Amino acid sequence: MYARRRHLYFAMMGTCIALFVLAWGVVRLWSIPVAVGMCVVAMVIPPLAAMVANRRGPEDRWWDDPSGDPKSDEWWDELDGKKRPHP
Repeated sequence: MYARRRHLYFAMMGTCIALFVLAWGVVRLWSIPVAVGMCVVAMVIPPLAAMVANRRGPEDRWWDDPSGDPKSDEWWDELDGKKRPHP
């Protein structure tokens, strides 16, 4: 799933760059308002791409990763009803 999000992120950012370059390299010769509109669309894409890339899916298991603090992890495991082997 991570690879799909990464590919979508790069596709969105590539589209953003292409819109910006085409707007001021080609389209502005025929219509400045259209070029500005293309840049406005290109301006909206990076935040959306960041949200897509950083979204957690239902299959992403981040809630049960250990925090690194053994006492805290033991406490949360006790609350969740998990039994962890003690080393």
